[in-house]
Amino acid sequence: EVQLVESGGGLVQPGGSLRLSCAASGFTFSSYYMSWVRQAPGKGLEWVSAINSGGGSTNYADFVKGRFTISRDNAKNTLYLQMNSLKPEDTAVYYCAKRGSLGEYDYWGQGTQVTVSS
Repeated sequence: EVQLVESGGGLVQPGGSLRLSCAASGFTFSSYYMSWVRQAPGKGLEWVSAINSGGGSTNYADFVKGRFTISRDNAKNTLYLQMNSLKPEDTAVYYCAKRGSLGEYDYWGQGTQVTVSS
């Protein structure tokens, strides 16, 4: 059974940092692209970042470029998102998602809440 379990969210002041983790199990983690997607209150899903299976290629949405860093540890089956210089508009539930063979997101975690507020 595929499982994706996010952790690391919380309340942080503007300008602060958080590191999200996503522990994966039930599939060969090192073989798949992974992404972070977020959903702000009252809004739709918003893609944040993606990383290829080996970790050598990353992509970011313009609104997080230079502030967020996606990474993975295939030995630990874990995906990360380092978030720096957080802004109130980064407040959202953050999900990790596995990309399937056809490019679709076929599995999602339960999400972790990030709240940026003073």
